Order: sequence, then structure tokens, then C-alpha cells
Amino acid sequence: MRPILTVEFHAKDRDVEFDEESVTLHGPEELFKFVAPGGGCEMIPNEVAEIRMNFLPPEHPNTRNPIADLPVTLQLGMVFFYGPLSEITSTAEQILDRAGRGELSGSFLTIIGATREHE
Repeated sequence: MRPILTVEFHAKDRDVEFDEESVTLHGPEELFKFVAPGGGCEMIPNEVAEIRMNFLPPEHPNTRNPIADLPVTLQLGMVFFYGPLSEITSTAEQILDRAGRGELSGSFLTIIGATREHE
């Protein structure tokens, strides 16, 4: 199965920046297992300053609606989602839905800035 995205963990130690690790995921379900309670997201070291989720271009371009394949960036807290517009919007909708159902780990919610105290 062809991977759909890579997840890179970018860290900063004093003035030195480096990529800590890279994970390849083959489908949206693998991504949501990673950010679910008990998933790998909870083991991200504190040194990680940025997480880059790079969605790969589609295997077959969308000829009926080329806007779907336009590259975009969405930032949620310290997580940057890069990739085709259709993939990023679909992922954002799933994040909203899964957050509402309590299917995202507290760690992931903190990382995306969703656990701030409301004034």
C-alpha cells in the first residue's frame, strides 16, 4: 500500500534545529490511531517544537476539479499539515469530529492548542 503521509518531528535544542524522527502512515486510520488516547502521540518528547504532517500528492490527479490538488498549509498549534487541499480539509473535518466524540488524546489536543483555558 502506498503511504499517504509522513509525520516529521522537528526539535530545537538551544540554537540547533534537527529532525527527531519521521513516521510514514498509509491511511487516515493510522493517523487517528497515532493521535488517539494511548497512541504514539503521547510519547512525543518535550524537545519537539514542531510536527509536520506532509500529505503526499494523489496517485491520480483530480482532473475534474484541479483545485482539490492545490498544495495548502494548515497550522493547529505546533502541528503543520501540508498537502493537497482536499486531504487537508478532510483531515481537519475528522479532527473536529473526533475531538467532539472524545477520540483524541489529551496530548494531541494540547499540541494543537485545543486545551487552553477559556476566559
